[in-house]
Amino acid sequence: MKFLLVFDFDHTIIDENSDTWIVKCAPERKLPNGLRNSYQPGHWTEYMGRVFVYLGDNGVKEDEMKRTMTTIPFTAGMIDLLGFIGENKELFDCIIVSDSNTVFIDWILKAADFHKVFDEVFTNPAAFSSTGYLTVQHFHAHHCVKCPKNLCKRKVLKEFLDKQLERGVSYTQIVYIGDGGNDLCPVMFLKKNDIAMPRQGYTLEKRISQLAQSLSPVQCSVLVWSSAIDIMSYLKLLIKE
Repeated sequence: MKFLLVFDFDHTIIDENSDTWIVKCAPERKLPNGLRNSYQPGHWTEYMGRVFVYLGDNGVKEDEMKRTMTTIPFTAGMIDLLGFIGENKELFDCIIVSDSNTVFIDWILKAADFHKVFDEVFTNPAAFSSTGYLTVQHFHAHHCVKCPKNLCKRKVLKEFLDKQLERGVSYTQIVYIGDGGNDLCPVMFLKKNDIAMPRQGYTLEKRISQLAQSLSPVQCSVLVWSSAIDIMSYLKLLIKE
């Protein structure tokens, strides 16, 4: 009996968007209009690359960015949930699939001492250049028309499951916890025995209910959460069974 927990990061583990939170480091805590308006749908990673150049140009250093990022609040109940998962690691494999980046997620998880809860983190690779600028790259290339250019979470999940099967690991159930539009693609990949846990009032919940209304519902069960305590209650029932 082993369960796979798949977490999104922004607005799921943390209660904010890490990419927009970093703007607190900018002069006057805002971006110039030209930069703000340069975002094109599906090309968020490129947009963030320009934001990081702007921050670097304005002398924002790594330690200041790190200090700012580690002040992001966790979602209600999330600290309890991650603590619970950490205590029951023999039952749960736990991964993050996120459109944030490796630097931000690493800083936040390590500052709160939660990095050991997660077996793997799949997100856009980021690093500081020799000149001290943060750079970010696409996670992978894919052919999915539903997803942003840099990341198809379904592809990540499928490849992870295939690799685990090669190692002889299969899961009794997959629990997918997320909030955003880009979480719908992996949720549609889940099977009847799996469960999607969309955050209440966010895009993923709305998209799942739209699918149900158009009579093409997702195959998996759906359980909406507003606090991570709701997720913990479900996991406690799961391991009692």
